[in-house]
Amino acid sequence: MAKELHTEDSNDYEFNEVSTTSSKCVLRFKVKAAHDAHVCLSSTEEQDATPFLEVFIGGWDNSKCAIRRDRAKPDRAEAETPDVLSADEFRGFWISWDSEGKIEVGREGEEEAFLSYVEPEPFEITHYGVRTAWGANGDWEIEKVPEPEGDDADGEEKETAEEKEESEADLEPAETPGEACWVAATNGEVPEGAVCGGTDLECDLMIARAVHEGELLPGKFVPAHGVTYVSWNGAEHAKEEYEMLCGCKPVWFQINQGDTIPENALPGGRTAEGETLFIGRVPHEGTVTVGKVHPSHGTCYIPYAGQELGFPDFEVLVRQ
Repeated sequence: MAKELHTEDSNDYEFNEVSTTSSKCVLRFKVKAAHDAHVCLSSTEEQDATPFLEVFIGGWDNSKCAIRRDRAKPDRAEAETPDVLSADEFRGFWISWDSEGKIEVGREGEEEAFLSYVEPEPFEITHYGVRTAWGANGDWEIEKVPEPEGDDADGEEKETAEEKEESEADLEPAETPGEACWVAATNGEVPEGAVCGGTDLECDLMIARAVHEGELLPGKFVPAHGVTYVSWNGAEHAKEEYEMLCGCKPVWFQINQGDTIPENALPGGRTAEGETLFIGRVPHEGTVTVGKVHPSHGTCYIPYAGQELGFPDFEVLVRQ
């Protein structure tokens, strides 16, 4: 359930607490404002305490976005973004940050950031704040960001943790012969019972996954190259260490733009934020290429010719 709030024209932020237990956090939100929707990342909820970072969305008369530290100029990063906000409709965005000081800002439905910055002196971020300023008012819909766990955590949070454990358990190798399982391999190895998921111009493509930037990403193994390719942040990445799906007959279910991922879809990986990724494939340029299905994006991303390409219509692998 998204948190809804209204902000008047003000220099003060409305703060909320976020988890400090994860090495990477993502704030996802929608905002309706004519200009100047600001987000603050801080280690406290005090308005003027330092250090803190500010993300300005739709500043400079809704023409630019920027990242600033401690209210000091020059801005640490900026991007030209004409009409990025709207006073008539909600626009969706995400802001991610990690323990290494990397801050990224992107639009809803787009995995690649349009604004990024690496803070040379990282600090612990425990709170985020939102405001609208310079004459703007705003309406916000903010997805719940994980909060610190405690003895008084409510039943809903406990249930969410249990569901996450079950989801992660689904990703482990199966013990029963004949069931789907993931088998570790390296340097071009193809385990017995490896599952074919697509075709290239040169050969069949096997279903595989690999770790990249802390995420477990489904992708394609190309026998002719001896590596698994996964897609991340707009690019294709080759991996010599990977896991290959084995022991099952693939069954594919067609998804069209806006459709819900079926409950029997086979989990294939997870993001750094804990979202489960599934196994998808799409026809492209004479191939059928395997990639990752990102449910919150409603998109299947495939690694192809050095790029990460997204498709709203795709097939997803389901359990028999």
